[in-house]
Amino acid sequence: MAYEEKTRPGHRLTMDEGGSLWMSGVEEVESFDEGEVAVRTSRGLLYVRGEGLRVDKLEKTSGELTVSGTVTGLDYADAGPRGGLWARLFH
Repeated sequence: MAYEEKTRPGHRLTMDEGGSLWMSGVEEVESFDEGEVAVRTSRGLLYVRGEGLRVDKLEKTSGELTVSGTVTGLDYADAGPRGGLWARLFH
């Protein structure tokens, strides 16, 4: 069951109740560690921030990515001023 969903043209994010984040429209993973995953998407650079983050699945042909761990923030490089998690989800 999807917890929250945000869609931009050509790009979709779905976070489930267990903390996994699935996204489409992924072009490449630029960098990752346990605290941040930087993802180049069809809508620009997206920073996934959290704790214990892991890139579980990357399908280059379909542009799908699954990240697990505790996600605390999602920030697009072009998103403007930062707010809380909900402000960033519904930007």
